[in-house]
Amino acid sequence: MKLRDLLNSIGCEKIVGNTDIEISAICQDSRQVNAGSLFVAVCGYSIDGHEYIQSAIEKGATAIVLQTLPSELKDGVAYIQVKDSAEALGCLASEWYGNPSSKLKLVGVTGTNGKTTIATVLYKMHREFGHKTGLLSTVCNYIDERAVPATHTTPDPISLQRLLSEMVDAGCTYAFMEVSSHAADQKRISGLKFVGGIFTNITRDHLDYHKTFDNYIKAKKSFFDSLPSDAFALTNADDRNGSVMIQNSKALRKSYSVRSLADFKAKVVEDSFYGMLLNIDGKEVSTQFVGRFNASNLLAVYSACILLGNDQDKTLLALSKMTPVNGRFETIRGEESSVCAIVDYAHTPDALENVISTINEVKSKNSELITVVGCGGNRDKGKRPIMAKSAVDNSDKVVITSDNPRNEEPMDIINDMLAGLTEDEQRNVIVNADREQAIKTACSMAKKGDVILVAGKGHEDYQDIKGVKHHFDDHEVVRKYLR
Repeated sequence: MKLRDLLNSIGCEKIVGNTDIEISAICQDSRQVNAGSLFVAVCGYSIDGHEYIQSAIEKGATAIVLQTLPSELKDGVAYIQVKDSAEALGCLASEWYGNPSSKLKLVGVTGTNGKTTIATVLYKMHREFGHKTGLLSTVCNYIDERAVPATHTTPDPISLQRLLSEMVDAGCTYAFMEVSSHAADQKRISGLKFVGGIFTNITRDHLDYHKTFDNYIKAKKSFFDSLPSDAFALTNADDRNGSVMIQNSKALRKSYSVRSLADFKAKVVEDSFYGMLLNIDGKEVSTQFVGRFNASNLLAVYSACILLGNDQDKTLLALSKMTPVNGRFETIRGEESSVCAIVDYAHTPDALENVISTINEVKSKNSELITVVGCGGNRDKGKRPIMAKSAVDNSDKVVITSDNPRNEEPMDIINDMLAGLTEDEQRNVIVNADREQAIKTACSMAKKGDVILVAGKGHEDYQDIKGVKHHFDDHEVVRKYLR
């Protein structure tokens, strides 16, 4: 593609050099540059791409998009100065791949909890409706039925546009994606055309990156601020920040709720470990999901389907066929032990509290809840004592363990968690940094009718220790010790 044609997609403040040249590739990583590449120097969170401009030129880059022109300009290289290179990257990548999002009905889902469930169920629902559909999620990406491993909740702009382009080539007409706060803040979704956005909820998370809760809210809100007027903005009226998210949005504003007045309403009629009976907009539907937080998630799915033009009865029928997402309130029963185990991705205080409260609502009065929980390393340390306290206050027994320590020492993380407990509470908590042994301990303590919650990892099949991912699957370990 000619550089001058690519540049039509962005606002250029200054151009130095010849734009009538062929571009062979777009790169934001100088290590991937080849002859004829356009290198986009992005000012990232920890790395400034401007520091790698010389390296990119040495590897053959013939055009550079940047925010600050260097003092020395190389002959034969075109320099394009822009106000925001991160935003420009998304637009350039979209143009490079033929603006694939404009050829799809693309819906983004953002919030602290529930993104994966809502996006995945929407993907499954639209395949049930007979549409070729794409999915971009934390667990796995899908180009209709073809699975593509996921490395991030929201991919980098170039990978994202490439995946959407492959969806278009495969005949997909719908696509659903999780939009993380990091992606919104880093402009990874720049250049995308959404037909709808969904807000789930917002609670403390990722403050290691955003620093303040207000910054976290602003990152989420920026997604809705950018929606076009012909899109819909669907928000959770039960979250106190739900109305904040869409207050400046140009899109059609709609709400859903399981507790208050809203455009779309639902209530739980019956709840058990086998599923829920819901009343949605006056009609009852049996589902295979458990818990009031999932009632909210399923209502968001239903609402989005209606806003996308689907028939109500057809939507409710498809909803009744849906199954829980991998690692999201997955129930495992012991073959002989009559003990129920729940594996869940809950890794924030709010998510953990939701899962525990759901279990306590459903389990029998004589049953005990044994919770196995840890916190990830190199992440927001402030939530560690909160999660420990939540587990202890609402569980009968608690085992605190390791969960992706990354580059931290597991016991340092555990001690941060214990700091949220009184001395008496600490004495009543079992600590074991070996996650397998912690799960084994919980299984050995459980008696007939008890419930074990193994929280934090969900779908993940590894432990991240000192930069190495070691195979570890909570499902496998639970099944091993429940026998």
